[in-house]
Parts: sequence; C-alpha cells; structure tokens
Amino acid sequence: MNTMKKGLLVLVTIMLGGGLLTLAGYLWLQNSPWGPALTLFADEKRAENFRAMDTIFPSHYIAPATPPEVWAFDYAVRPLPTDYQWQGETHAVADFLARTETTGLLVAQDGLMLHESYYLGNDATSPATSWSVAKSFLSAMVGMALAQGHIDAIDDPVTDYVPELRGSGYEDVPIKHILTMSSGVDFDEDYDNYFSDINMIFIRAFAMGTPMADTIAGLERVREPGTYNDYISADSMVLGLLLERATGQSVAAYLEETIWQPAGMATEAFWNLDRTGTEIAFCCLNATLHDYARFGRLYLNQGQRDGVQIIPSDWVAESTTPQGSHLEPGDNPDSFWTFGYGYQWWIPEEPDGEYVAIGVWGQSIYMYPRYNIVIVKSSTDYWFDENDHETVEVFRAIARHYGQP
Repeated sequence: MNTMKKGLLVLVTIMLGGGLLTLAGYLWLQNSPWGPALTLFADEKRAENFRAMDTIFPSHYIAPATPPEVWAFDYAVRPLPTDYQWQGETHAVADFLARTETTGLLVAQDGLMLHESYYLGNDATSPATSWSVAKSFLSAMVGMALAQGHIDAIDDPVTDYVPELRGSGYEDVPIKHILTMSSGVDFDEDYDNYFSDINMIFIRAFAMGTPMADTIAGLERVREPGTYNDYISADSMVLGLLLERATGQSVAAYLEETIWQPAGMATEAFWNLDRTGTEIAFCCLNATLHDYARFGRLYLNQGQRDGVQIIPSDWVAESTTPQGSHLEPGDNPDSFWTFGYGYQWWIPEEPDGEYVAIGVWGQSIYMYPRYNIVIVKSSTDYWFDENDHETVEVFRAIARHYGQP
C-alpha cells in the first residue's frame, strides 16, 4: 500500500471514529438530564422553551421585592404607530412584529405603561429568557461592585481577582477592556459553526461536565487588549467570575441584593447554571418583560428609584457611552460591527442618545433618553442578525411616536 493510500485510510478511520464518538455523545446527551437542550432552538419549540428555561437548565432563583416595595407602573395605553421607514420604504409595524417572531412587546415612559402585547403563547407572567441582554445586567453589577469597594478600579488586571486565569489570554487584561469586549482573546462566536468556541463551551459544560471557567482559562490572546472591539461571550463569562470572586456571592445572589429587590422588581427571576452551579454569565437571565422594563427605567432615571440612588449615576453615563475610538458606532476599522459599544451595552449607528441591550433570537431592552422611553422585546427570530438594524429603526419610530408632541 503506497503512502497516499495509507494516509487516506488513516483519515477515513479518524473520520469514522470521530463520527461514532459524536453519535455516541449525542445519544448519551439525548438520554441524559440535558436531553431537552438538544431541541432548544427547534422551530416548533423555541417559543415554549424560551419561557421555560428552568426546566431545561439548572438555575439560581432571584427573589422579587415584597409587594409594598414593588416599583409600580401606571397605565396610559395608546396604540402603536402603524408604520415605520426602512431603507426608503414604508413598512407596517404589525408585519415586522409577526415576521420577527415577537413573543412580547412592552413600551413604557416615565412610569407609564403605554403598550403591552404578547404572542406565541407568552403572557405578562412569562419569564422570557434574555440571552445576551443579561450582559447589560453584568455591567450594572460591576458598577455596583466598584461602588461598594469589592473592586478597586476597572483599570485593575482581572487576574488580580480571578487568579485561575493567570497563564491564559486574560492574564493582566484590565477589567475595562473586558467590559468593552476588547480583551484581545481568541474566541469564535459563530453559532452556525458546530465546533465554534461558543458552541463547544456548552457541549463541554453539559455533555462532559467541564466547568466553563476551565474552558475560558484555555483561551489564548491574539491581539493587544483595548485596541479592537470583537464581540466574544467569553469576556462576559469572565465578568461573571470577577463578580463571584470579588463579592463572595453568586451572580444571581448579588443581582438580587443590589438591584432586583432595591429596584422593586415584581416577579421571581432565575439565572441558568452550568453543571458545576456557576451562572452562565454571558446569557440566560430569565424574567418578565415588566421587570426588564423596570431595569430600563432605572437607567433612564440615572440609576435612581424614587430619589434613591441604586446604580451610581456616573456609571450609568460612562457604561452607555463609547470609551474609545474602536468602540464608536459606524464604519469602524477597529470594530467587528457597525454598532458602537459601551460597557456591555450597544450604541446604534447615528445615535440620538440611545443605547440598547441585545440578545440573540431578537431580545432587546432599548432606551431613548430624549423621550424617557424604554422598549422591551422578546422574540424567537431565526434571522435576528439580519434584523438588528431594522429593529432599531422600529424602536425609534415607536419612541418618537409616543415621545413627540
């Protein structure tokens, strides 16, 4: 047998062996407690799954405020605008909501609920999963930890607080560069690539029981920190580890203590965990749209609730503003995308003071301070990436409709 044939035989053997191992792993996972996760994104199951994530993943629960302390909304319901402009054409808002598989839409202003609607089986009590909207909650908690003295400064190296990341791509990276998705660490966020880092971190965590922190500790650096905005969820996972180590509490417990109860959230929430009991910090907070709106209301009030400062006002301003040229919105050679970035918050192109928390599948908390409007949207939109810019234009149309005289 010549060398080429031997090489081909070895390659075929490896591929068959890898295929058998993959099949065996899939069958094991399908019959394990994590089996439901295999159909998490199935077209016919997404809406149901996204409001029942505590039946799919383990979770830490977050207690609401006691009823007298709930931050109430009054109602002043008015119709949504009928249309909006996009790419030089007029489109119907109702068609957009249907096309993007909206499960809930809420609009509030100055403590008034202006619009609330639900679809695809959701209602006002549904705990809608946030996906990467959770990252903006991490930002708020880092600001709280800084104010409370758990973190000395965001210019500190993250490995001063998370020593297990020494020797990784995160060694000596300032916390600020992690907040701005500018760590310089190599991480593939492509959900369509089965073997991407974002997919493998879940597979290793749930099929193999590998702590997510261990996977993060194996990542390498590919560029100088603080020079390029490259959206990677590993950075947010590191922020979760930072909060755990700095505060001595789980992410969920710290959220409950510092924001959830002081801000008067009305309903129990939960944060999904890996198999070791650590929050999947880059996603997976689950709450009602009303409570997401309360979080937005807190930011629109510069971190205050009824005159009581909860999140420091300077942190609210700083975290929702680009803190470097590589973070500015628009056609930016030092950013992977045209939206700008703050501390785990997005800044749309040609902003009018707006900022937005965005999660995959079409989750959003959008703030328009000029009109004191917060818009919350939950969805199961497969084409969320293609629809992000249009979504912002719909939000702008809604906010201006309610906000302008």
